[in-house]
Amino acid sequence: MKLDILAIAAHPDDIELCCAGTLLRHMAMGRKVGIVDLTSGELGTRGSGPLRLEEAQASAKVLGLDVRENLMLPDGFFENNRESKLIVARAIRKYQPEIILTNAVHDRHPDHAKGAKLVTDACFFAGLPKVETELDGVQQTAWRPKQVYHIIQDYRLTPDFCIDVTPYMEKRMEAIKCYSSQFYDPDSDEPESPLTGKDFFDLIYAIARTYGRMIGCEFGEGFTVQRQIGIRDLFQVH
Repeated sequence: MKLDILAIAAHPDDIELCCAGTLLRHMAMGRKVGIVDLTSGELGTRGSGPLRLEEAQASAKVLGLDVRENLMLPDGFFENNRESKLIVARAIRKYQPEIILTNAVHDRHPDHAKGAKLVTDACFFAGLPKVETELDGVQQTAWRPKQVYHIIQDYRLTPDFCIDVTPYMEKRMEAIKCYSSQFYDPDSDEPESPLTGKDFFDLIYAIARTYGRMIGCEFGEGFTVQRQIGIRDLFQVH
């Protein structure tokens, strides 16, 4: 299935926590959208790999994604090596997205920056005809997305652009809450993590309000770019 937008991130909840509103907005515009998770997040402080896979599928249903899959790279220990590049390049060629959304270029969790670099490199190699990959025994055609945009995660990086997600904020929160193993639970005896505070959902709203304020709306999501964006019409920039 060819997608318009493919979000690829290290852990199953990365995309929901940072840019699910953007995905919802584009799906409402008729775009085909999917998520590929690099790992199952099995090293997370709470939950387990199998549980987080179940939560990811529940979130996919809430969002109404066209596709979601997990590449099952080792959480915490995946490397930006030949094998990993080919695995990610195979997924890129499989879905042939015009746009890739991926992890933050710099962040608290080492997998985020590492994932950002792996996906960016894989986008390049996926476009090289001499890099050969197969899917179900069939040779894949080279494909390179037109743009790669990076989400903003724990570190408050300055966005290069923001997207108005005001109409989709509550649906985004519904998708986030599918990952119940990761958030505050007064009856849980599992260790605490940066996501388990009582006020964590308030923080998500506050961050979205901050990005929304930057562009004159209630809620926004921010992105950074490594390659400058070109425009043809000043009146299309809001």
